[in-house]
Amino acid sequence: MKRVYNFSAGPSMLPQAVLERAAAEMLDCNGTGQSVMEMSHRSKAFEPIIANTEALLRELMGIPANYKVLFLQGGASLQFAMIPLNLKKKGKAAYVDTGVWSGKALKEAKKWLTVDVVASSKDKNYSYIPKLDKVEGDYDYVHVTSNNTIFGTKMNRFPETGKIPLVCDASSNILSEPMDVSKFGIIYAGAQKNLAPAGVTVVIIREDLIRGPNHPDGDLPADVATMLRYDTHAAEGSMFNTPPCYSIYVMGLVLEHVKKMGGVEAMAKLNREKAAILYDFLDKSAFFKATTAKEDRSLMNVPFVTTIADAEKAEAMNKKFVSEAAKAGLVNLAGHRLVGGMRASIYNAMPIDGVKALVEFMKNFEKTNQ
Repeated sequence: MKRVYNFSAGPSMLPQAVLERAAAEMLDCNGTGQSVMEMSHRSKAFEPIIANTEALLRELMGIPANYKVLFLQGGASLQFAMIPLNLKKKGKAAYVDTGVWSGKALKEAKKWLTVDVVASSKDKNYSYIPKLDKVEGDYDYVHVTSNNTIFGTKMNRFPETGKIPLVCDASSNILSEPMDVSKFGIIYAGAQKNLAPAGVTVVIIREDLIRGPNHPDGDLPADVATMLRYDTHAAEGSMFNTPPCYSIYVMGLVLEHVKKMGGVEAMAKLNREKAAILYDFLDKSAFFKATTAKEDRSLMNVPFVTTIADAEKAEAMNKKFVSEAAKAGLVNLAGHRLVGGMRASIYNAMPIDGVKALVEFMKNFEKTNQ
């Protein structure tokens, strides 16, 4: 069996060791004689699986005791609605607009709140992160997106918000670098980039933001659906309904793997090495170039284009590159339509050899196609 190097923006590749262990335990997990996919979520068999996954995530991210960890469904996209529904008090929120996903988030929030876009990089097709040191005002929360999958930018510094809760969509770079959880009111992430297969969404939420009947700020409005309330899930340990058990199980395996690798600090070192190899080549190449501002470059998603000026010829070359790369075992390198060209997503599970193989292919492609 030959494994390819999968540069997909998501769902992304998983560590091979994790896949092999999941395969070995498919019919019999932890000596139970059953697959995780067959277990009752309320059984003694599944209980240690979800507990271990939460404990590992708390350890690796340094999550303080006054934060709940929730395993939910609906992806990050459902959080675009849950956040304004649960945090609305005064009726106004601040959003930093750095790409497609932050745009979707603020569009959804406008259904329930007045949204102020306090900073945006839309003027240059989201190719940079706008400078924003501080956010002040009568806001229920401030929302940021830490990494932009489509445009290949990341926030290296978060704005100071004082007592205003800072909410972060960390879907595409969670666990890629250390993150001071205590600076945030909520961190949420779809799992299908760095954590697990698609199907589970992690929400790390400070307990004072979980409103219920006995909350000092009062209960949520009666028309907020039961499943869209954080207190529903927090009170039941993510077991109000059947959670995505298998994705939670695989997440636990991924977290064990990250711990064995040396934790988040070690992953950050490796990710910086991988990104440097690719960006260094792009900066020296006469045929390819990166599309984002150097100071804001993502470690996870690297969009790049050719230097061909003619749009029609450039598009034909892009298709040739993606096709030939796939034949060489380098798959899912097509760029997003809003940026064009190509995109290499090099999440935690991408080995450094995969990035080296991509650069070697690009060098040869450049020689034969100039």
